[in-house]
Amino acid sequence: MATVVDTRPRDVIRVSKQNYLSKEFLDKENEHLWPRVWQVACREEEIPNPGDYSVYDVADETIVVVRNRDGGFNAFHNVCPHRGRQIMEGCGHAVNFRCQYHNWTFNLNGKNVAVQDRDDWAGTLDREGIDLQKVKTATWGGFVWINMDSDSETLEEYLGVVPEYLDPFEFENMRYRWSLELHLPCNWKTALEAFMEGYHVAATHTQLLDEQGEDYTTSFAHGKHSHFGYWNSTAMLGTPSPRLKKATPADVRPGVVEFFRKMEDTFGAIFTDRDYEAAKRIMDEVPADADPMTAFGMAVEFGRRAAEEDGCGYPPNLTPEAMFKAGTDWHVFPNCVTLPYFDGAVWYRARPDGNDPDKCIFNIWSLKRYGPGKEPKVETRVVKDVSGQTFGQIVDQDVANMAKVQKGMKSRAFRYARPNPVQEVEIINFHKHLEEYVEGTPEA
Repeated sequence: MATVVDTRPRDVIRVSKQNYLSKEFLDKENEHLWPRVWQVACREEEIPNPGDYSVYDVADETIVVVRNRDGGFNAFHNVCPHRGRQIMEGCGHAVNFRCQYHNWTFNLNGKNVAVQDRDDWAGTLDREGIDLQKVKTATWGGFVWINMDSDSETLEEYLGVVPEYLDPFEFENMRYRWSLELHLPCNWKTALEAFMEGYHVAATHTQLLDEQGEDYTTSFAHGKHSHFGYWNSTAMLGTPSPRLKKATPADVRPGVVEFFRKMEDTFGAIFTDRDYEAAKRIMDEVPADADPMTAFGMAVEFGRRAAEEDGCGYPPNLTPEAMFKAGTDWHVFPNCVTLPYFDGAVWYRARPDGNDPDKCIFNIWSLKRYGPGKEPKVETRVVKDVSGQTFGQIVDQDVANMAKVQKGMKSRAFRYARPNPVQEVEIINFHKHLEEYVEGTPEA
C-alpha cells in the first residue's frame, strides 16, 4: 500500500502497518535504504584527535569513523577482509586497527600493514582486497555523516534546503549536554515518529498546556525532508493553550518562568539551564502588566546576555525572522529529528537493532552552546532495557507510547495509520520517500 502526499487530500491518507511490522519491509530497508542514504555516525567532538574513532552500527552494518592525521575523517566497513570479524567496538583511540582474530592490521587510512604469516599465501593476496573498504564521509552541523554508496550524491546535495533553514542555529558550535542511548521494544520508525509531529502534545504532555501557549501546528515537506512549526500561533509561550479555554492571566511573567522551569526540570533539552536562570529575571525586571510578547521577549534577551557573559553568545545570524522561518521541528530523512532554539537543541536518531522489526536503538542528544573550555565531559548513558527506568517526565511519556503503539498495530483490527494531513506531514512525507527507496526508485 503506497503512501500518498497531498497538501489538502480528498481522501484519508494511509500508511500500511506493514511498514512497521513486516520483516520483509525491514529487509528491504536494510538492502535499499541504509546503504544508500547519508546518516549521522557521530559528533565531531567525540573524536577530536588523530586516531580517535567511533563505531556506528545500523541493522547488520558496522562502520568505524576515525579522525585522520590531517584532522579530517575516514570511515570504513568495520570488518576484517580475512574472515569477516568485526574489528573495533564502541569509541576510543587507536594507532592502527588490529583484528583480534588473526592480527591482520590496518592503518588509519584503511591500508593493510600486516598479515600474519603472509608468505603462506605465496603472493596471491591482492592489494586492494586486503584493505578495509572505504565509506564516504562528510560533515555538517558538527556531525560526521557517512554514506555506504560510493556513487551517492554529495551530502550538500542530499540535505537540499535543510542548511538554508538550520545553518543559523550553528549546530557546529554546540556540544553535548547529555547523551542517551535507549534500546527500545519497537520499530525504529515508531520511535522516531513520536518526535515528528506536535499533534500529540495535548494528549501526551498535558502538563505543558498551562504555559505552552499555542499547541496547534502546521507542517510542510521539502523534498525528502520536512518540518513543522507554530506559524498560525494565537498564544505566546507562557500563556495557556487555547485548547484549555482559559483566560490569559493579567500577569504572564510567572507562566513564562514556569514554562522554562518545566522544560529544564522534566527534559533538560532544547532550552537550557542558562535560559531558565535568565528567565527568572523577568519577575524583578519586567512590569507585571507586560504583554506576553514583551515578557517572553525579555526572557529571550536576558538569555542572550547570559550566553554572552558565558563566552558563547547567541548565533549572530539567528534573527527572529530566521527562527520563524525554521519553525520548531525538522525531520532529516531518514532517521534524524531535531528541535533547535537560540541556546541549544535536542537531536534524535533512530536505527534498526539487527533484523528484528520490533527493536530499535534510539539516541537522544541534548546540545548546548558553551563558552570556550566550559563544555562538560559527557558519557552516553546506554539503557538496554527501559522497563522500570526513568529519563525525565517528557521522555518517559514519549517512551511509554512507543511500545503500546508497536503492540497495538499488530491487532487484526488495525490495518493502516491515518496521519493528520495538516499536522503530521512529516510522517506522510517520510513514508512516501521511504517506500520509494525500498522499492528502488528514490526521488530528490
